[in-house]
Amino acid sequence: MKYYIIAGEASGDLHGSNLMKALKEKDSNAEFRFWGGDLMKKQGGTLVKHYRDLAFMGFLEVAMNLRTILNNIKICKEDIKNNQPDVLILVDYPGFNLRIAKFAKELGIKVVYYISPQLWAWKEGRVEIIKKYVDEMMVILPFEEDFYHKHGVKSHFVGHPLLDAISTLQDISVDDFKTENGLNEKEIIALLPGSRKQEVEKMLEIMLSVRPHFNNYQFVIAGAPSLEKEFYQKYVDENVHFVSNKTYDLLRCSKAALVTSGTATLETALLNIPEVVCYRGSKISYAIAKRLVKNIKYISLVNLIMDREVVKELIQSELNTKNLVKELNFIIKGEKRSEMLQDFKLLREKLGGKGASKNAADVILRNNFINQHF
Repeated sequence: MKYYIIAGEASGDLHGSNLMKALKEKDSNAEFRFWGGDLMKKQGGTLVKHYRDLAFMGFLEVAMNLRTILNNIKICKEDIKNNQPDVLILVDYPGFNLRIAKFAKELGIKVVYYISPQLWAWKEGRVEIIKKYVDEMMVILPFEEDFYHKHGVKSHFVGHPLLDAISTLQDISVDDFKTENGLNEKEIIALLPGSRKQEVEKMLEIMLSVRPHFNNYQFVIAGAPSLEKEFYQKYVDENVHFVSNKTYDLLRCSKAALVTSGTATLETALLNIPEVVCYRGSKISYAIAKRLVKNIKYISLVNLIMDREVVKELIQSELNTKNLVKELNFIIKGEKRSEMLQDFKLLREKLGGKGASKNAADVILRNNFINQHF
């Protein structure tokens, strides 16, 4: 069976790799060609383009790199046409993937969407594109099924794939982790500044501004796999450390975390680490986004899923040293910490158990998609 998968970000690489693993268990003849990252590459197949060459953040950056983006779309279309996969699997990344969905459908290729774009937040009109060009929509947030049902689109809630990723983690020793990574004996505050260079530079400056108020802790930066180790060296000193490709281990060994808005906010919560959610974009990009986003009270997945404030969100001007210090103190000790940990338990229950990758693989393999090949 020939599968073509497109994931344009680090989170898509993680979920795409777990889906590939599940598909291999159910289809012994599985062949993969994909746009993704190192995790997907470990599952075998042909990597066409790495997501580090695809990820552009904010309206301005997209506009500045429009020629590159359009060229990538052209390359992808030609590659799909030349390889004629049995099924195209799209993982989030809507600006790119919805264009490819239309192209593939017109070629007669079955199109599956795994991990819905956040159309419930903005660009709701794109639902019509999905209705027209996507054969199966698989969603990972409970409320998304109702959203698509309202628009007359059949969807399947398969569970959240992060629960799969986290369920496979081995027990970890905090002392061993500190020793192996050259850390001192102080408790850890993890810093997750994002995965794009522009974003990381902006977020680390404000995150590290709280250091004088937390001398009894050490700060450890979670390095993104898409960025070189050398990029982070200017931020490192005797009490600011750096680890690469060990984000889950770092979080599990931390007392609390400062996390840039995105999938990492949910990962941190599912690993049971109290957090403050941080976001600051350019004034122009934020103003545009605010006009486009409708009826959404929160930016973090934790709060969106729970439909109330569980984790504090510091956005734009609210993201400053004073507020960070106050909120970080709240979650390091006291009632706010215990309340948040209890809410994280309810969050995991709401998302259901593990098995999203296998459930998604079942959806792909049934409904006459590839029955003729077995």
